[in-house]
Amino acid sequence: MPKAGFKSITVSETVYDKFQDVYQKNKDNLAMKGVNSFSGYVTYMLEEMMQKDKTFARYAPKIEKISIDDDRVILKDNIKNRIAEVAVQKGELFCQLCEEKDCVHIGFVFSLPDVYEVLNSRGIRHPK
Repeated sequence: MPKAGFKSITVSETVYDKFQDVYQKNKDNLAMKGVNSFSGYVTYMLEEMMQKDKTFARYAPKIEKISIDDDRVILKDNIKNRIAEVAVQKGELFCQLCEEKDCVHIGFVFSLPDVYEVLNSRGIRHPK
């Protein structure tokens, strides 16, 4: 029974083990972000995923993914009726259309789970 103000969830051992493994490997970096426990880490990851889903839902009808290449993502901006190319330049994402490092197109690219995994593995983070 969880303590007051908390709820329990059940996940498979495989999922638990994957999260536990990542948590253990990144414990020091997570502590600097204020994440000091495994349950805090899972909460942090759930909140991050909800934020990405919110961004995706907000811009998905306005922006569409056309293709993904090695170091670039091609998007269709339905508001501007233009094609936006978001490319990796000097270890950061850069939008060729907006000529910026932080715009709705960059945010949309970070909301794409398959792209986010690759960027995260390369150490490329979304500017806050």
